[in-house]
Amino acid sequence: MQQMFDRWKAGLINRSEGGGPWGNGNKGSGGSGGGSGGGGPRNPWEMPPGGPRPKGPQGPSALDEVLRRLRDMFGGGDGQQDPGPILKKSLLIFAVLWVVYTSVHRISPQEEGVVTRLGAYQGKLSPGVGLTLPAPFDLVEKVDVQAINTINIPRDSGVNLVLTGDQNIIDLAYSVRWDVRDSQDYKFQLAQPDETIREVAESAMREVVGTVSLNDAVGAGRGQIETRVTQRMQVLLNEYRAGVNIQGVAIKQAVAPKEVNDAFNEVTAAQQGRQAAINNANAYAQQIMSRAQGEATAFDKVYEQYRLAPQVTRRRMYYETMESILPNLDKTVVEPGAVAPYLPIGGKRMPAAEEVVVEGTRK
Repeated sequence: MQQMFDRWKAGLINRSEGGGPWGNGNKGSGGSGGGSGGGGPRNPWEMPPGGPRPKGPQGPSALDEVLRRLRDMFGGGDGQQDPGPILKKSLLIFAVLWVVYTSVHRISPQEEGVVTRLGAYQGKLSPGVGLTLPAPFDLVEKVDVQAINTINIPRDSGVNLVLTGDQNIIDLAYSVRWDVRDSQDYKFQLAQPDETIREVAESAMREVVGTVSLNDAVGAGRGQIETRVTQRMQVLLNEYRAGVNIQGVAIKQAVAPKEVNDAFNEVTAAQQGRQAAINNANAYAQQIMSRAQGEATAFDKVYEQYRLAPQVTRRRMYYETMESILPNLDKTVVEPGAVAPYLPIGGKRMPAAEEVVVEGTRK
């Protein structure tokens, strides 16, 4: 290799000593610019002033310096071995490492490897170790098919005004959870899958909220709205062949705009008070109904006993009634033929106009 460099350098020097590339530099050989003694510019192909350049080594040129640095870099300097074998070994090692690094791919359990050959879809790599052609022929892009991704709408806690079915406006904030169902469709069917999912979510939410009332949007109808939006998004994305699965939609905020928030709160408080009054009335009515049903059941039982023995039941009812009334009155009950004298007990005295009640008579 050193001989080749020297031969190339000698050829360059010989060409420079011969004047121009078409021969020597004698005057008058097709030149148009006069000699060196005229007033015009000197012909660049003529002999330089002062005669020809002396032959022999003139010191290292710029080319010699470049070649010397190359030889030093690859170990081919003076007294050293030829750099050719070392350079070949280095290139061979680099090629082997490149093939191994770009042909062997490790796919995690939650991932799939999408293989493209010269830009066209070639196939998928399952979890484990997969082999492909080296780059740039085959390229592998790993896609996580088990991760749950979340999109928040609106971005950065902004304002998202949505029109309800009864011509009211609410500030709505919600999130969408989704994952990759088909890595091939996810990578090749949509240019920007994340932005597409966001736009589909906004479209589906506005479509569903536009069919419900304000009370449903801010109250108990949220669950139904979330279900309908999830189903609508899945239908649209399947039509686009987006390769994603919508896990669910969660409404995080549904309030009135700031400009009417105070009035909206008053209306909400009035509605809550109305509902509380209705609930209290229903609870009281239920209590009265339960009591009436209990009394009716007890009366039915007494009536059954009365049908079996009317006289006994009548007497029993009479005694029970008198037992509940007489303790609160100044009365004396005297059985016929067995009059007992009144004995004041506990410091009580019988009033002067005491009424004596005898069974069957009244005196």
